[in-house]
Amino acid sequence: MEWDINLNMKKRKKTSIQAKTLIFLLIFNVVIIGLLWFSEIAVLDIYYEKEQVEVMNHIANSIKNTNDVEMITKLQDIAYQNDVCMLLTNDSEILGGYNLNMNGCVLKSNSNKIKRLMNSFINSNENFKAYRFINEEKKISALLYGVRYNNSYVFIYSNLEDISDFTLLIKKQLLYVCILGLVVAVVFSIFLSKRITEPITKITKKAKKMGIGNAEVVFEESGIKEVDELSETLTQAQREMAKTDEFRRDLMANVSHDLKTPLTMIKAYAEMIRDISYKDQDKMNEHLEIIVDETDRLTVLVNDILDLSRMQSNADTLCLEKFNLSSDIKTIVNRYQIIKETEKYIINVEMPESIKIKADKKKINQVIYNLINNAINYTGKDKTVTVRVTKHKKYYLVEIIDTGKGIKESEIPYIWNKYYKNDKNHQRNVVSTGLGLSIVKEILELHGYEYGVKSVLKKGSTFYFKIKI
Repeated sequence: MEWDINLNMKKRKKTSIQAKTLIFLLIFNVVIIGLLWFSEIAVLDIYYEKEQVEVMNHIANSIKNTNDVEMITKLQDIAYQNDVCMLLTNDSEILGGYNLNMNGCVLKSNSNKIKRLMNSFINSNENFKAYRFINEEKKISALLYGVRYNNSYVFIYSNLEDISDFTLLIKKQLLYVCILGLVVAVVFSIFLSKRITEPITKITKKAKKMGIGNAEVVFEESGIKEVDELSETLTQAQREMAKTDEFRRDLMANVSHDLKTPLTMIKAYAEMIRDISYKDQDKMNEHLEIIVDETDRLTVLVNDILDLSRMQSNADTLCLEKFNLSSDIKTIVNRYQIIKETEKYIINVEMPESIKIKADKKKINQVIYNLINNAINYTGKDKTVTVRVTKHKKYYLVEIIDTGKGIKESEIPYIWNKYYKNDKNHQRNVVSTGLGLSIVKEILELHGYEYGVKSVLKKGSTFYFKIKI
């Protein structure tokens, strides 16, 4: 079942960003034009009806509220100007008709409905009344106003649904405009989608080239903020990839060299024992001791590489426990007893008798061991190294101090890198692999401890870290 789901996900068709942008723009434009068409067609009828009602009210009020005897003579002009038809009558006869040929006008017809409405108004003794009804001939809504004027009656008729050729022409033109607008929208959407997505498409193509190892790809600016930020991020990633590749080559070169040296020594002395020194017990023991030392060096190198690889891949976890750091430091310093006796090294220890902490005991011991190794390698002619632990309010400060040549300020950020050595001509090599400070960095960052180095040229360096209480 799970296999089927994964297979369906793989078969799902992917759409390019340009196609999606084009689809969204087209949908947007079609919706806008559709809304425009619908609103114009609907609003046109509503607007016309509202306008006609206002015109009818205005005409009726003008006739009702005027005493101008010349008003009757102006009815013809009023009817034509406002697109209505009028009928002037009294109780016995029709006195005049105005614009009776208007499309839809029923005042000249013998419709029983119109006659009933007109008689109803005449018999009502009202000065003004409006009737809304259906024009059965045209099947449209219509409005009839009756206005009492002196001893006469003025009837005003208007269509409430416009059926004029002009309105039909407007609707037809609007349809053409919408079709033309849709064509323009399609063309514009194609152009705009290509314009918007072109920088992203270019970046994608260049990113693919970068992904297969082309380090010469250049991400250019497009003028679009988000795209330029992406270009800058990829450029930075490209630089980091170049650095990583350089570190990888250096690592392979250094590891190959460090593995080759002890292996060569082991092979050489093993052959020497086989061919020559097996007859001399003292010589053979001396050669065997060299083989053991080189094997130890090889073991330390392999273990350091494995430890660093495990920590950098986040595969390593902390085993926190409470322990006395003072006891562990004393044990670590005792390991160097042989070089203290044979090579006259001095390792001073300044710390409280009891330092209770909670951390990964094995890893913290490895940090201290590596820092002491580093200090011994680079200390001055007095061959003095100091291990100092001081208690503060919220942390213990652990310092390992040497009296060597110091480190240039410009080189300090790089000393934590694998195989970085600021001075090739160090005092001695206490089974060093060049990975010690990198391991220190990974362990301390895994614990979340603050760490660093303070150095003064020709006076020495102090490596430190803070253990939270």
